[in-house]
Amino acid sequence: MLKLLVCAAALLAISAAAAAQDANVDEGIDTLLDQLDSRITRLEDMNDIERVQRTYGYFVDKGQWTLLSQLFTEDATLEIGGKGIFVGQDRVLEYMQTAFGPDGANVGMITNHMQFQPVVNVSPDGQIGWLRARAFVMASTGWGLPLYEDEFEKGEDGVWRISRLTGPFTMYTSWQGWGENALNNTWPDKFPPAPDLPPSTVYLTYPAYYIAPFHYPNPVTGEVFAPDVGTVGAYHRPPGTAEQEAALGVGRQADGTQPIALPPRDSPPTDQDE
Repeated sequence: MLKLLVCAAALLAISAAAAAQDANVDEGIDTLLDQLDSRITRLEDMNDIERVQRTYGYFVDKGQWTLLSQLFTEDATLEIGGKGIFVGQDRVLEYMQTAFGPDGANVGMITNHMQFQPVVNVSPDGQIGWLRARAFVMASTGWGLPLYEDEFEKGEDGVWRISRLTGPFTMYTSWQGWGENALNNTWPDKFPPAPDLPPSTVYLTYPAYYIAPFHYPNPVTGEVFAPDVGTVGAYHRPPGTAEQEAALGVGRQADGTQPIALPPRDSPPTDQDE
């Protein structure tokens, strides 16, 4: 009888150990599946952000301004060249239709908005994304090289939209060529409508060269490269006023001095922050 009890106890111990091992295995599998699900979601988010950006370019191609405006959040900001900042989805549509005509391709008009070299990052909570990309715009009105540093938000419906589009030009020219006919493309009053806010930064196009701040540090070393981070030259209201302070926060770019894939700081970094 004693032997039977000992054997039963041993079997129970073995069974308990096996059950504990199975539980550990199940927990490990669950953890691995959660990690894989997170990675897949992150990759899908990055692909969706890039798809929205590329779609913006194709809508520009054929003057699909209403469809283009629907890529933006309701409170989005848009800043192209040095014209200034437009605030809100409705103003994005007004800018496009006023500056470039009604929806639809026009006879005798060519616009090819080609985009390259996208770098996408997503915030740890998966709700905010950023994209840096270069574009070559070939149009019958002129050729240009804008460089986008854009921000995106993921809506409650799970759809990514542009929350801030910033596209400073590095070069702009007539169709005759940039070698002899490089043009300025930074003046706010170039054509209607007037922007809601002045340019976030005053810069010069080719033959000068403006480097838009990177929204991310060096992905290998983690070192920051953030030229021209100061807000310069353009004032919505006199410096020091509450209105001007509020204006500085509209359309502000991340400048790479914060950890990768985190939002812009509320104020420029100080020596104590670094």
